This record gives sequence, C-alpha cells and structure tokens, in this order.
Amino acid sequence: MENCLLRGHHLICLHFFSGEGYDAAFIDNLRKVIAAAEEGLVQVHKGADAICKNCPSLQFNSCMHNAQAEDDVLALDLLALRLLGLSYGQLVSWTDIGNVLPSIFKAWYESSCNGCGWKWACEKKTLYMELIAKTR
Repeated sequence: MENCLLRGHHLICLHFFSGEGYDAAFIDNLRKVIAAAEEGLVQVHKGADAICKNCPSLQFNSCMHNAQAEDDVLALDLLALRLLGLSYGQLVSWTDIGNVLPSIFKAWYESSCNGCGWKWACEKKTLYMELIAKTR
C-alpha cells in the first residue's frame, strides 16, 4: 500500500472532519484520504498534498485562497509539525497522531482554530468539542 501524503496542518485538522467541504468531489476525496491514512502510514509532506489537489484555491501548486494564504498555510504546517514532533518526509501512523492530539490540542486551538474559516465544521465533531472542554 502506498503511503498517504499529508501536510502538517492536515495531520491535525483531518481528525475533526465532519463531512463538510467545498463540494461533493472535495468531500469524497477527504473521505478517501482519511480512509487511506487509517489503513497505512502517513508521510509528512511539504506543500500541496492529497487534500489540496481537489481544493478550488489550489493554483500552480500553491494556496491562492487570498493574498497571504500560502504563507499562512505554511506557518500552520510548521506549527503542527512542531507540536506533533514530526518533520518533513517522516512516516507516522494515523493512530499515533490521534493519540498525541489531546496533549497538543490546547496550543493548537489557541494559535490556530479561532482564525480558521473551517472552525464551524470542526465544532460538529464530538472529539473536537471534547478536546475544547478539556482546555478550559
């Protein structure tokens, strides 16, 4: 089985996928990527990954959601990798990432979630709400 390539912030954020996305094709891809991650190993990837490929904001292999989007996404990736203790190219199991989430969630939430346009979707996920409750 081929390793699933995921960028830093997706290693965290995909654990809170609640079935929302840009369109049906994007959501279907999310489900497939998560299933692949759960079945094998995830390889930490720098830049556009298996999720980004179906994103309408991806142009020329960069996030063009707004003028500073690419820089913002790269900063999120680096923060996620620092919190998870991972580096580019490293292989990790989806379960291992999930096991670390409770210990890093407060720092992630305080620095990343409040400004995120997808926060409303994560709030539909029980795990997300449970982890928020533990930060208080």
